Amino acid sequence: MIVACVLAAGAAATPAAADPCTAPVPTRAGHSFSGQVRYVGDGDGLCVGDSPDPTTWIEVRLADFDAPELHAPIGARAKAALEDVALGRGAFCTAVRGRNGRVQVYDRVIAVCQISGRSIGTLLRQIGAPQGGR
Repeated sequence: MIVACVLAAGAAATPAAADPCTAPVPTRAGHSFSGQVRYVGDGDGLCVGDSPDPTTWIEVRLADFDAPELHAPIGARAKAALEDVALGRGAFCTAVRGRNGRVQVYDRVIAVCQISGRSIGTLLRQIGAPQGGR
């Protein structure tokens, strides 16, 4: 019983794991990059990299799709939709200015990403992925 309480207390004190993508993000609109979609953080955030090393993965906030936050009732479904569409596939991304006029937000680059020449945002809308973030 004491061991269980100690383990539970330790687990509660452990912070949630951050996104594994740690490469520097592009700072100017028009910068293009490509690689495999290596990680999906939520319904409109992913990491693109050309190697299995997370220090080379660029964290992206999709410019053309707004998904519900993960903690929202359908947030997990939005994340699963992005995983179905993009995880493990090759993507070509171009940094753009977001609605706030910036290219970066929360250490992520705002970008339009394509898979086989089709926007990931468009692909998500076509499969009926949940929308409604910011």
